Amino acid sequence: MPGVTPRRKPMAEINVVPYIDVMLVLLVIFMITAPLLKTGVEVELPAADAETVDSEQDGPPVIVTVDRDGLLYLGDDETPLDTVQLQERIGALLRLAREQGRKPPVLVAGDARVGYGEVVRAMAALQAAGVPEVGLLTDPPEDN
Repeated sequence: MPGVTPRRKPMAEINVVPYIDVMLVLLVIFMITAPLLKTGVEVELPAADAETVDSEQDGPPVIVTVDRDGLLYLGDDETPLDTVQLQERIGALLRLAREQGRKPPVLVAGDARVGYGEVVRAMAALQAAGVPEVGLLTDPPEDN
């Protein structure tokens, strides 16, 4: 048939260049901000071959940190606490968790260079605050 132009098929391609640009911008943003998100007190945990704690059942664990100078910290807060303040705050956290029907695990992160007595002092303060069980955080041993 003269004068009839052949039909063109619709183009089924998606231009992905804008998506790649957005992805690269997000990647750069995350690479810059990720190191800044690390908070809390820096401690060097001792290495030990131990089982992992299943914290999914009762929410995230409550972590008490004993730094190399024997100072106590609760969670990501970088303000040192004395034993009385620690007991009050842990007691309040446990009461709130019990009201919500949870029993979060309480873990002590003691620096490898701190004396044993400082870690025991933290554990005794937790026991006096009504914590039924206390776990110890460690790093996995390095394989040589």
